[in-house]
Amino acid sequence: MRLAADLPSRNLLRLAAETVVGSGNIAVIYPESAEPFRSVFTQILDGIDDKAKNRVVRYMVSANVNPQDIANDLRRQDVKVVIALGRNGLKTAMALNGDLKIIAGGLLSVPEADGRKLTLLSLAPAPSLLFDKLKTLMPEVTRVHVVFDPRNSGWLIRLAKESARAAGLELVAEEAGDLATALARYQSILATADPRRDALWLPQDVTTVDESTVLPLVLQESWPKGLAVFSSNLSHVKRGALFSLYPDTTQLGRNLASLALDSLSGSGALGQLPLRDVLVAVNLRTASHLGLRFSSRQQQSFNLTFPEP
Repeated sequence: MRLAADLPSRNLLRLAAETVVGSGNIAVIYPESAEPFRSVFTQILDGIDDKAKNRVVRYMVSANVNPQDIANDLRRQDVKVVIALGRNGLKTAMALNGDLKIIAGGLLSVPEADGRKLTLLSLAPAPSLLFDKLKTLMPEVTRVHVVFDPRNSGWLIRLAKESARAAGLELVAEEAGDLATALARYQSILATADPRRDALWLPQDVTTVDESTVLPLVLQESWPKGLAVFSSNLSHVKRGALFSLYPDTTQLGRNLASLALDSLSGSGALGQLPLRDVLVAVNLRTASHLGLRFSSRQQQSFNLTFPEP
């Protein structure tokens, strides 16, 4: 990878691969960031490069970048599709004028209106994969509770309802548009759930899964009841959730590149897609508390375990 000349804006650093003129190149717009996010974006970029080879030109942008500078360069590069990473990457991509197709990644969701204009490969694990893992670990569970804000997770819960039926699970999905309502929903679930057949799913929803109030409440109240709590957020496993699925970031990059290549060929589709290439994290202390025992082979299938050795 060679460092190309800076564009006119001082706030923009461009890293460009060798490109094929006239081939319908792919641009990747991603945010300038510090660790640990920098390493995550680097892994995604590596996956994109691995799949798209020499058809990619990179733009690392700051929050106050001038999108017109990028738009002018994209025309010179014959770019047809933009892969936008992170909130700032997507904001920049959507500010570009023209008929560019946008593939978004490194985000959980976008507003429904935006979802009709682009393709988002979400960081949210596919509910079907979560439910499959739950049934593998706890086959006796028949009902899953979840509290969600339709503005954030409505699209995901629609998928979850279909996936639950396919997995033979009853999904009890309760809406909450604010934290107070969410807390009331959780208190009701925790008071009435049957640990022999119920489990609680914590989605990555900023309204209903507050880290400072909801998570401690759920983990503290579920422990003595023996109620299984699983999450879409890796950090929750370290704090006591039974398991989580989290992104294989390099494969995520490859999949974003595949979507971009499909879009170039005219076969791409708009909308929000859940994450399907995932890794597994399990809290062994919580598992033991719930009466679960894993063979050494089973433990080797987990990508991360907590507490860490």
